[in-house]
Amino acid sequence: MRKKKGIFQRSLDGVEIVGNKLPHPVSLFAILALLVLLLSAALSPLGISVEHPGEEGEMVEIKNLLNGEGINYIFTSMTDNFIGFAPLGVVLLTMLGIGVAERAGLISALLRGFVLAVPNRFITLGLVFAGIMSSVASDAGYVVLPPLGALIFAAVGRHPLAGLAAAFAGVSGGFSANLLLSGTDALLGELTIAGAAIIDPTYAEGMNISMNWWFIAASVFLLTFIGAWVTERIVEPRLGDYKGEYREKLEKLTKLEKKGLIWASISIVISLILVSLLVLPEGAPMRGTGEQPIIQSPFMSSLVPVIAILFFIPGLVFGIVTKTIKNDKDVAYQLSDTMASMGMFIVLAFTAGQFVAYFNESNMGLVLGVYGAEFLQTINLTGIPLVIIFILLAAFINIFIGSASAKWAMMAPVFVPIMMQLGYSPELTQMAYRIADSSTNIISPLMTYFAIIIAFAQKYDKKMGIGTLVSTMIPYSLFFLVGWTLMLVIWMVLGIELGPNAPILYK
Repeated sequence: MRKKKGIFQRSLDGVEIVGNKLPHPVSLFAILALLVLLLSAALSPLGISVEHPGEEGEMVEIKNLLNGEGINYIFTSMTDNFIGFAPLGVVLLTMLGIGVAERAGLISALLRGFVLAVPNRFITLGLVFAGIMSSVASDAGYVVLPPLGALIFAAVGRHPLAGLAAAFAGVSGGFSANLLLSGTDALLGELTIAGAAIIDPTYAEGMNISMNWWFIAASVFLLTFIGAWVTERIVEPRLGDYKGEYREKLEKLTKLEKKGLIWASISIVISLILVSLLVLPEGAPMRGTGEQPIIQSPFMSSLVPVIAILFFIPGLVFGIVTKTIKNDKDVAYQLSDTMASMGMFIVLAFTAGQFVAYFNESNMGLVLGVYGAEFLQTINLTGIPLVIIFILLAAFINIFIGSASAKWAMMAPVFVPIMMQLGYSPELTQMAYRIADSSTNIISPLMTYFAIIIAFAQKYDKKMGIGTLVSTMIPYSLFFLVGWTLMLVIWMVLGIELGPNAPILYK
């Protein structure tokens, strides 16, 4: 007799069925772009207008993008909409540097070296911390750390699935926390800046991709302790003793890898010194001239190429020392492989670029922002309750749409203007979104790497399925979401800037 599924399992099955019925993100943005065109034609004759929030006395109406002028715009702007899609250039440039570091073996060696150097009593903390920090290498942490975490726990007599869960929680649940800036900051930041420009182009010009830096850096320590506590107090006791047969020793760094890490470290120190000389001294070419010469400077506007270079140089040095890079052809191939792996993102950028451009050109984002803000003011939903509701909404949506950039490309043009109308900065809206997006990554079967994590887990438990993995990760998701949200609430109450020149309130 077939065992009847419980409510929890049936709920998971429902999420999977609904999620699988959603179109691919590429198709989804194409559909949204078409929907914007149709809505612009339907709403334009109604004469809906609002006063521009940034220009007193200027009235703005919804444009019809399917009349003669609109059709000309669609065809003449298509190429510019694609090339001008905010995250396209910054992501590709960042990944050029990260790709070399990853393919040369530097990222893997750093992660293994870090975790192996941590004393046994701090293994869980070190593993979660390494997972959180791995986001500087984009998605590399998903492939390297969960199986590594399982190996480490098995090697010291602990349940390997607890190690895999701790690493997965750090990599995925803590994806938006880091001591350093990463490609995620560039990707989401450009979309946020574009959303802010709908309301206030002048304000948007003063924003930079490091807008959440102070908060995400502090978040690393909070999430590290939460992740370790959940692992040792909830997940590991629930799993019990490991009775499987699979055992494997963790490979230590080779002498060549250690040598490569030493030279890579020297190269990064030299690179940082050179970058500092371009910024810190009076009259330096990348130093600003105002009251905040570092924050408001060419350097802050050049963080994307700086990040790419600071990954490329140590990656190149490590590859040369360890012989994974023998000549310039190897570097070219690694760069080419990196760009090849970005093929789907490039296709996504085309349809997403059209949607964002049409949404802005039609003025629907501006009109929706003003009416949305008025509605929220009418029901008195402002302040901390508003931010919490937004976090919960984004966390729920994340279960069905795994791509952080895809969701934010849809949500930023709507929610950034609404929150600005209510007096909250785009920087705060982005950080609230990042908390929601990261926290529920680990319980979404539709997340890109979810199937890979299951495959890793089945190495130790052949019966591991979606329900088992989700039930293991739910405690991390809940504690991350609650703890991180409380941290943001405290940050708001204290009025601390979220990053360089990134206030809580919009004025």
